[in-house]
Amino acid sequence: MRTTLKRAVGRGGAVNGNDRAVLPPAAHTPVAVYRLPDPPKRTGWKLARRFIGWFVLGVAILAVGLLGGAYLYFHESVAQIRAHTVDVKTAQKRLAIALPGQAAIVLVIGYDHRADEGDGSPSRSDTLMLLRADPETRSISMLSLPRDLVVNVVCPGRGRTRQKINYAYAWCGSKGTVETVKELTGLPINYLVTVNFRGFKQVVNRLGGVWIDIDHRYYNNQGGPNGYAKINLVPGYQRLTGGAALDYVRFRHTDSDLFRVARQQQFVKAVRYQLKHKFNLTTLPSIVNALTRNVEVGVGGSGELSGSTILSYARFIYQLPAGGFYQAKIDAVNGFSEVRASSSSIQSALQQFSSPDTGAAAAAATAGGLDEKPKKAKAPTVPTAGETTLTVLNGNGIAGSASNASYLLGQRGYKVVVPASGKPANAPTWNYFRTKIYFDGGQSRSQAAASAVANLFGGADVEKLPASLAGLSSGAMLTVVVGQTFHNTLAAGAPVRRTPQRQAPTLRTTPSDVEVRLREVKPTFRLMTPTVIDANSVSSGSTPLRAYALDAKHRAVRLVFRQGSGQYWGIQMTDWTKAPILSDRSFRRVLGGRIYDLYYNGSRLHMVVLRWGGATYWVVNTLLDNISNETMFEIAKGLRPLSRS
Repeated sequence: MRTTLKRAVGRGGAVNGNDRAVLPPAAHTPVAVYRLPDPPKRTGWKLARRFIGWFVLGVAILAVGLLGGAYLYFHESVAQIRAHTVDVKTAQKRLAIALPGQAAIVLVIGYDHRADEGDGSPSRSDTLMLLRADPETRSISMLSLPRDLVVNVVCPGRGRTRQKINYAYAWCGSKGTVETVKELTGLPINYLVTVNFRGFKQVVNRLGGVWIDIDHRYYNNQGGPNGYAKINLVPGYQRLTGGAALDYVRFRHTDSDLFRVARQQQFVKAVRYQLKHKFNLTTLPSIVNALTRNVEVGVGGSGELSGSTILSYARFIYQLPAGGFYQAKIDAVNGFSEVRASSSSIQSALQQFSSPDTGAAAAAATAGGLDEKPKKAKAPTVPTAGETTLTVLNGNGIAGSASNASYLLGQRGYKVVVPASGKPANAPTWNYFRTKIYFDGGQSRSQAAASAVANLFGGADVEKLPASLAGLSSGAMLTVVVGQTFHNTLAAGAPVRRTPQRQAPTLRTTPSDVEVRLREVKPTFRLMTPTVIDANSVSSGSTPLRAYALDAKHRAVRLVFRQGSGQYWGIQMTDWTKAPILSDRSFRRVLGGRIYDLYYNGSRLHMVVLRWGGATYWVVNTLLDNISNETMFEIAKGLRPLSRS
């Protein structure tokens, strides 16, 4: 084979046609030698910033997961307490819709079904309580109905009977209780809450117990089918677990339903203090779990309970100002196993409940007990209900409207007169849309009375009586023509001021044995001895003094006194200056260099707390606030340090 390569061509020693050596091309190409730069060194700040970025991202992911889980958990819990039984689903159809921005009323039924009873046996409603939340006055009012109160018990579809009010639940379930309470009170009910007492104990335990002030010794060891529930409680401020708390609120062995009602209301307030004092996210799931197993909520209009509704009411309760709880009670209750109350007593309690006097405590503090001269009361410009006569006419054509309005106004104390000469109580026409309140211009203060009655009808129109209705008025101060806006209920109206009349304190010198007992105590703080006590009181025979530990850090001493009426009051001394109950004071007064905190139930002074020397000294009224405001304050002012000798 022949090749075209010449000899030596392509070698270093060869020559080309110009007689020059031929070299590889690389020999003439410039070569640049370089190395890649080292990666930048990571300083400490850059590493930290990168770590923080990843950490924040991880926390955000975790937070989103937790929030998502909490959201699902919350809404699942809400779903579990919605009306789901036939009993509550049926009852909620009889509830009224709660209107935005207006007061809402809740009926709480606490029922008991013991483990040894069959599933078909009827339960008993041991507790009936009405709660009213009013966003306008930022208040919550409570009214407990004695379980043994004899009323007209109503059972839709089965009729009515005269029985104890708790019979309604056993006979007819929740719907019977709702209808019975509605007929008794004339109030719309917006929510229904049923609570099994088994759940009561679980919730209290998962709250860590509830701090309650026990007024005297409670003891009964004779239980069983023919006896009362067992109980063993000593006096003083203390933490009660579920079983003991249930024993306390249900006790009625040696007293009546009136005291039992007071204990129930005391417990409701104590739960609120405890929630504010010791609420945390770690205990929330267990509390919610106890609630979902034993609580059911019905909503007016047969709607479903929403999470936003629960949160709005929870926020309302948490932000409630000090002294924002008001206790209404039915006075003059007579009887023991069956109790009765007059219509006027019930209506008075309903007035307190529907229109709590938010200024009662301030008025009472000014009127007596603080060495201040009472202000002169001005003559009332609006006639009282008893001074107001009125005729009610039907102006909407709905049968019974005028009769129902007349009955409700009569229950409020107004004097209702009928048209003269037996004329029917009908207006000349039946095309009244809004209710009209006509006043007789010839009678003094009639226009002011008309404005007051107009508020009861939700803002009815007020006008001077025309000649066309003069023949039907029968000379009444007011003529009411009910229109289509009347739905057989009346609003609460203005609150009735119930400031106690100023009275001289009833006192006597403290018996010498009180100081003797105090000297036997070896506390960790300075004790006080009362120099005066209520004139009708003596030291309690069973437990006149108790010295004890509140918890691992705080000590306490309790003096117990018994009134001749069978009620108990006391003086509590403790170095715990931030006890939950102390968070709800109404006012603070500084007199003679001493700090006194005042705690009112409405216009009644329930507790006076002296803060001195790093300790607190409480003068606590009876359960029914039987001791006058003036006497309570004088006892507190009479406290003196126990001499060290």
